[in-house]
Amino acid sequence: MNRTTLSLIAGATALAAITGFAALTAPDASGTDTAEAAAELPVERTGLLCPAPGTSDLAETSYTSFTPVTKGAQTSGKAELRAAAQESADGESGKKTDSKKADKPVLEPKEPGKPVTGEASGSDAPALLGTAEGKFAPGWTVQQTTEVAAGTGRGLQGVNCTAADTEFWFPGASTDADRTDYVYLTNPDDSGAVVDLELYGPGGAVKSEVAEGITVPPHFSEAVLLSTLTTEKQTNLTVHVNVRSGRVGAAVQALDEKLGGDWLAASAEPGGSLVLPGIPKDATAVRLVAFTPGDADADLKVRLASPTGRITPAGSETLHVKAGMTTAVDLGDITRGEAGSLVLTPTNRSVPVVAALRVLRGKGDQQETAFIPATDPVGKRATAAGNSAKGTTLSLTAPGSTAKVKVTASAGSEGGTAVSKTYTIKAGTTQDVQAPVPSGLKGTYALTVEPLSGGPVHAARTLAATQGGISGFTVQILPDDRGTVAVPEADQDLSVLQK
Repeated sequence: MNRTTLSLIAGATALAAITGFAALTAPDASGTDTAEAAAELPVERTGLLCPAPGTSDLAETSYTSFTPVTKGAQTSGKAELRAAAQESADGESGKKTDSKKADKPVLEPKEPGKPVTGEASGSDAPALLGTAEGKFAPGWTVQQTTEVAAGTGRGLQGVNCTAADTEFWFPGASTDADRTDYVYLTNPDDSGAVVDLELYGPGGAVKSEVAEGITVPPHFSEAVLLSTLTTEKQTNLTVHVNVRSGRVGAAVQALDEKLGGDWLAASAEPGGSLVLPGIPKDATAVRLVAFTPGDADADLKVRLASPTGRITPAGSETLHVKAGMTTAVDLGDITRGEAGSLVLTPTNRSVPVVAALRVLRGKGDQQETAFIPATDPVGKRATAAGNSAKGTTLSLTAPGSTAKVKVTASAGSEGGTAVSKTYTIKAGTTQDVQAPVPSGLKGTYALTVEPLSGGPVHAARTLAATQGGISGFTVQILPDDRGTVAVPEADQDLSVLQK
């Protein structure tokens, strides 16, 4: 192996540790891979994007940044969140954030293992661009939570700030008369991004002449009002964000005049089997929205993973999803006072599907909305920031085999000592566990979930707060926090130098 080849291998291995996405194998002459994964190493750089909190002057937004302590991480590093330039959500004047404000970090974490918080008020709060390096990068998580006292979307709105990507699926959006839905697109890079927004209703693709070729300038965030893309009023829509060039972060803010509102995070990538975890036990109405992007119809078994095992919902045993069309079914108060997660599996042939739940709590004019998209398993570790001593519920689901899980509550943002507990989640069940709280807690804290043994675990965290007599809530899914990456071995073969 010559020096150039060795340099390429070393460079690719370093790239894997930095990005968390790259992987390297070194095949021998026969085409058989001889390199084996040597270790899971902590990532060295992480980027996160937080959408602008929205258009309400009554909005009060809090941010919580947290990095778990990760074995093998670097001893130095930094993390910060800065304001992105942005256009007003109503499309007016294309205002941009003042450059002096953008130069000053909104948040700067001081050490892993301890959350740091920040606040913003009103409708002028910008989208945020975040970068973490070195010891702050592995598993870096930022929670954005907004309380809106009144008006369209009133209640509690929460979202995990996410990494940039090139494709997102959002089943559960709407252009109904009572809904005001925005797609927030944030570009973290030095070059512009070009984005197509594709809408799919019950009848298939929704025609739009202005949804293609949307340009998002560098370090810029833009809000696109869905109702400006089509004149059709659709109660249930699937939004496909397809990035033609560059990368963006994407999230949908779904605001209802009567039912409050929340952020709709992207569904897991299309899959034949899906898990939608953490339906609150006091949910009064649950709607399942599904879409298959392929050319084949999907037939799915619908099951509720309850505390005692899987239950078949009466009247909704199966779901038929036509190719290229959004399908919705109302499941009512499916949890009936118990913790629950929805599990979708193919009845026969596996066809990739995306899905999300719209969940309501309360009755009459006291109703509030949250969304639960399908999510990947926790993997090695998942992190949820922004928790409080009261109003936090952690839901764990083991859809296949029994699993043993360790949950750690971090130190508090203003004081407190970390504590851990271990739980066993039986096969086919969902448990709302009594999550640990830091001893002597002051401020907010983070939860990390680490499967120890058994089958895959899916998780979700619910935050609840009462304001003006209305019980607001928001649910965030907990996929793997991508704190580590597999870095394979690459042995030098010096015999080639002797030939």
